[in-house]
Amino acid sequence: MQEDRGNTAKAKTPLPVGLQLYSVRADCARDLPGTVAAVAKMGYDGVEFAGYYEYSAQDLRKLLDDHGLKCCGTHTAMETLSDENLEATIEFNRTLGNKYLIVPWLTAEGPNPAETWRRYADRFNVLAEKVKPHGMVVGYHSHAHDFTPIDGVMPWDILFGNTSKDVVMQIDTCNTMSGGGDPVAFLKRYPGRSLTIHIKEYSATNPNAIIGEGDVKWDEIFTLCETIGNTRWYIIEEEKDAYPPLTAVDLCLKNYRKLRA
Repeated sequence: MQEDRGNTAKAKTPLPVGLQLYSVRADCARDLPGTVAAVAKMGYDGVEFAGYYEYSAQDLRKLLDDHGLKCCGTHTAMETLSDENLEATIEFNRTLGNKYLIVPWLTAEGPNPAETWRRYADRFNVLAEKVKPHGMVVGYHSHAHDFTPIDGVMPWDILFGNTSKDVVMQIDTCNTMSGGGDPVAFLKRYPGRSLTIHIKEYSATNPNAIIGEGDVKWDEIFTLCETIGNTRWYIIEEEKDAYPPLTAVDLCLKNYRKLRA
């Protein structure tokens, strides 16, 4: 497995901020153009898709272009990256202008889950080479179960300890901490691999906390991302029920800006 490596580079200018549209999925299902327009008006720089609401890639690209937004990722199931589907997935994302193909969820069924995670790692290594000529990268997004040890080793470490540096580690700060993982430790352990990261608040005492109101060590996260992490996009995702979804993602962006002021 890879070891911690230090880096003395100075922090960069704060990075662009995207929104994972899963945060406002009900609004998207009712009115995708109106929702995207509202997200742009809030001041987001881009969006990450988790579904396309029966729109073509061409129509989605026009919608983004019309509102000055970039596509900062797609959450795409592993089956869409199969040998049979990969060419179509690459073409769809090329049209979107997206280079980040992120698998949002994997589980390890069967009698030997550790071996299943190693097979996932092997497949990610193959995929990384297949998409590289197209200027794209593949990666995996964290959930709480990724940090439950199997024979003393977390699935997250099995996966990223056995994949090349070209496979993106998309940490979700809340999901990671909910599973007992430490996003700071993983940013240090696998430097250069956090090209995109989901910034979402976690609180042990306040289930409705949004960015800046909980336990995430934001200053340390941002410094690591902007030095050793090689991060290109911060992506806000908010799934709590304290506010209507569009209100919540607006508040998250405002709180993020306060943290960076």
